[in-house]
Amino acid sequence: MINGNTLLVPHIGYPTGSFRAPMIYNPWFERRGIDAVVVPFAVAADGYPQVVEALRRTRNVRGALVTMPHKVATVAFLDEASTAVRIAGSCNALLRREDGTLAGDMFDGTGFVRGLARHGVAMRGARCLVVGAGGVGSAIAASLAAEGVASLALHDVVPDVAGALAGRVRTHYPALDVRVAGNDPAGYDIVVNGTPLGMRPDDPLPFDPERLAPSTFVGEVVMKQEITPLLAAARRRGCRYQVGTDMLFEMIPAYLEFFGFGTATPDELRACARLVYSTGGSA
Repeated sequence: MINGNTLLVPHIGYPTGSFRAPMIYNPWFERRGIDAVVVPFAVAADGYPQVVEALRRTRNVRGALVTMPHKVATVAFLDEASTAVRIAGSCNALLRREDGTLAGDMFDGTGFVRGLARHGVAMRGARCLVVGAGGVGSAIAASLAAEGVASLALHDVVPDVAGALAGRVRTHYPALDVRVAGNDPAGYDIVVNGTPLGMRPDDPLPFDPERLAPSTFVGEVVMKQEITPLLAAARRRGCRYQVGTDMLFEMIPAYLEFFGFGTATPDELRACARLVYSTGGSA
């Protein structure tokens, strides 16, 4: 029951029809007895600066979840930015401090590497390839660098985009072997699809799965289906893999910790989501 003490966590983006967060966070808050609620805020780009200013002044706002089209624009409003934000050039989490200042972080990569850890993947010393240097790929690259990988190869269909990301990673991790590369997955321990390829049935694969060694771990970010064509091909090669929704359900505990609400396991969160779906809810 929302009351005068309820803490608000706006989920800001536009459009909001596909938002999953309220369907996962709010049942978890209820189970834990936490007086907080995630609320969709349908905010187009032209109104976003005014909304951020209002958040600064709203004392029962704990923070905000930020999604498209505002992840990049949010960086300019931050009083404090994490290393992941500075590398990715985007932000998907705002924390409002008591004085109205805003700290920002980017948890796409955090969710991805937490998933790898849960799968038992050794990241320290690993040779990694990230295909796609956009927002999600950049965040994953930042988090892999933070985990102490031995080398990080970056590929994008626009080489300058991959080159710019490589430069930002080097600035924060100067000892790391970072380079722009092709999308050949041969010779890597971890290969990541950080592109949207796989969202549509006619999408090409982001790289040639026949070049994967069976020992390579393949990570996916596409969530439209659990086993994407890429993962199906990787599975046929004998590779271990991570599905796209693993990133989502590993990311949410990082948000909860950031907002000071404690933490959760992915299994708890998946159970909350299943409960909503079984009772007629929609994400």
